[in-house]
Amino acid sequence: MINNLPITLFYSPQTRATGARALLEELKVPYHLHVLNMKVGEQRQPTYLAVNPLGKVPAVRVGNALVTEQGAVYLYLADMFPEAGLAPGLADPDRGAYLRWLFIYGNCFEPAVIDRYLRREPASLNDTPYASYPSLIDMLEEALKAGPYLLGDRFTAADLLWGGALRWTTMFGLVEARPAFQAYIGRINDRASIQKVLAEDARMLTEHEAAAALLNAAG
Repeated sequence: MINNLPITLFYSPQTRATGARALLEELKVPYHLHVLNMKVGEQRQPTYLAVNPLGKVPAVRVGNALVTEQGAVYLYLADMFPEAGLAPGLADPDRGAYLRWLFIYGNCFEPAVIDRYLRREPASLNDTPYASYPSLIDMLEEALKAGPYLLGDRFTAADLLWGGALRWTTMFGLVEARPAFQAYIGRINDRASIQKVLAEDARMLTEHEAAAALLNAAG
């Protein structure tokens, strides 16, 4: 059966892979971490570029199947373990909204935030993938005001994706910390899966930075 296949998560701490690991913790399934030290450029080495030529994490291998791209990883894993209840099924009326939020993240939110961070003039409303930054952020705020989650009372894998995205973007001032965002981040951060992964990320990052310092000193 597919849910008995070995799972390997290609991972680096405090990256987009953090939420994917939290998802595996929520699914309560065994998995192996293949950790990459990005401080020394392991994600750009041929071994990992054979997994993901773009040199990004997360990537996940399930048996012989390989999935890259953050939204695809969430979609694949949550669908693989329907008993966890983190993804509406194909016939579920909530399925459309769930998919919408998974794809808005990568297709709209990240491009909008990067354009704003780099102070790039966005394309016209018809040409940009996100219409306008204010309309996108306002739409997200309205969804979370109705909350407590993106699908109302129903917590899904999409909330792990967006909780992490808002945690980092508001922390660094890339997105304004509106009250609805802060409350949502708090709810996601309170989950045992997030607390475990963030704590282990902090330890892992310290080890990676020490290894990078040693390498730089030797060089």
